[in-house]
Amino acid sequence: MTKRWLLWVALVGCDDGTAGDPYTQVVEVSVNPNRDLDILFVIDDSPSMFDKQKNLADNFPKFIDRLNASSGGFPNLHVGVVTSDMGTKGSEVMALATPIGQVGNGGCSGNGKGGALQISGAPVTGSYLSDEINFDGGRNRNYTGDISTVFATMAKVGAGGCGFEQHLAAMRASLDGSVAANAGFLRASAVLAVIFVADEDDCSFKTPAILDPANAALGPLQSFRCTRFGVRCETGGATPDAMNQLGVKGQCGANPMSQYFDDVAPFHDFLLGLKDGDTSHVIVAGIVGATAVEVESRMPPSGPDVLALKHSCTYTGANGPEVADPPARLKAFLDLFPGRSTSSTICQQDLSGTLDQIGQLVVSSIGNVCLTTSVADMDPATEGVQFDCKVEDVVGASVTAIPRCDASSTPTCWSLEADPANCTMGDHLNFVVHRGTTTPDPTTIVRMQCKLET
Repeated sequence: MTKRWLLWVALVGCDDGTAGDPYTQVVEVSVNPNRDLDILFVIDDSPSMFDKQKNLADNFPKFIDRLNASSGGFPNLHVGVVTSDMGTKGSEVMALATPIGQVGNGGCSGNGKGGALQISGAPVTGSYLSDEINFDGGRNRNYTGDISTVFATMAKVGAGGCGFEQHLAAMRASLDGSVAANAGFLRASAVLAVIFVADEDDCSFKTPAILDPANAALGPLQSFRCTRFGVRCETGGATPDAMNQLGVKGQCGANPMSQYFDDVAPFHDFLLGLKDGDTSHVIVAGIVGATAVEVESRMPPSGPDVLALKHSCTYTGANGPEVADPPARLKAFLDLFPGRSTSSTICQQDLSGTLDQIGQLVVSSIGNVCLTTSVADMDPATEGVQFDCKVEDVVGASVTAIPRCDASSTPTCWSLEADPANCTMGDHLNFVVHRGTTTPDPTTIVRMQCKLET
């Protein structure tokens, strides 16, 4: 009997860093999928997020549908929610700043929510949702009612939190063991997925000095400080002074030399460290603003015009216009996980498609086999699609090429097969490795590169 080892591969539209290489970034997928899945939602709870949290909650069933469609069935699931409100706490200076603004309406005080998991009144026993299979095939659940309805309550974390959103710092605090009430959420065996839902960029700071309202050198006490000192743009923003100028910026990311803000690379290293460096056990995703960065002059409620980060996208929500800002730092963080990350705009009236897309990425490590983008047909004149892909088995330092299946194939070969029911993105293709009667080493990682449609 031929064995079909089902492996999911997410293909991203970027090269692997080799000049002139026409193939996409290498993607690593375990041959031995893990059914334990921990999902952490990092949700912005600042005053502009009410409609966006509702949008997330209303469309969460699409995400659950995708988990249910996993080839191995519904996973052994933990779901936690943490907010971006870390108050005035910095990562390097333990002293807290004096509270700023109106606490409960965008102001910041103390440790904020401090990385504690939130259930927001949902019928959940404990600080996170748990839904795991037990020894007799039933499910052990710590909640009552429908899982989508329960999460809808958890996701509505409120919209009064600190306006200096520390998404990455909150993620780390929720997972580093410093919050006793979070114990049990993170399992050593589980794949960890972190999903950011935010309409402003990360503002994880080293020192609360960045919140000093009397320091005129930092500019007005607004979140543009996070952009000016926490973001670096190779075009038009290579220094804080350059970022403090009107105009379009290009090639933007975190400023690794900032005296006020954390670089994003240590947060990447932190997540991988939780999984002993195994990239196949970490997935990250963002529902955030569009990426175009521009500095504009804006009229505040009172006083003269000030420099501000121009909104990068907008849509009409239930209560009128909604906006989001470019997530330069968050996008730089996501990009540190090639093939294991995805990002979509939060400026949508209906997030169902985005949640389905993220769901496909999440189930990649627990058995599904879907490509997420279109693979180039290298010979349109020939019947069928002629793919140009490279597939390899990797066991430690040993790398073995796997040929594409054809009439002369060896027992081990790969194919792309149509599956529109389960694969809703790209060309609706499953990636399958056929191994005959061969059983691969359980530590095997499968890598795939393809030329994509341009």
